[in-house]
Amino acid sequence: MISIKEKQKKAFAHLKSQFGYKNVMQAPKLVKVIVTTGVGKVADKKKKELISDRLAKITGQKVAPRQAKKSIASFKVRAGDQIGYQVTLREARMFDFLDKLVDIALPRTKDFRGLNAKAIDEMGNVTFGIKEHTIFPETSDEDVRDVFSLAITVVVTSKDKKETEEFLRYLGFPWSKVK
Repeated sequence: MISIKEKQKKAFAHLKSQFGYKNVMQAPKLVKVIVTTGVGKVADKKKKELISDRLAKITGQKVAPRQAKKSIASFKVRAGDQIGYQVTLREARMFDFLDKLVDIALPRTKDFRGLNAKAIDEMGNVTFGIKEHTIFPETSDEDVRDVFSLAITVVVTSKDKKETEEFLRYLGFPWSKVK
């Protein structure tokens, strides 16, 4: 099985006729992957530690806590309260995580029919959510009641949506048929 890192090196040859690339540097590349999760109204310190620990196991990197920037009275959140965790993956850890995500985790998702191409923003980055962290092999399925969701952002150096979609399709990302 070819890894995403090796496929990225061969992307220029695959995409040059379709997008008119003349130089290897014009081909899109993966920059980073950002994995975030919110802790919501979890006040229990043990549950926050559990979420932090599992996210660290999934990504292979220490997580960074995120605080609220503003106070919002209707959500009972004050500025500075911890509201989530974030991990930014680059280089080797990014490629390892994406290989695991595309080849193992996404196929294990219940009723998965592919990623929606509408998730690509104007700058060519893709953001999608995963409802259950238990699709990753590092997590134990023993504590089913402590399931949390993740948001994954894949940052790509492409110019538009179509270029990003074709590049990620070549890398092996499963896109849904319906647009």
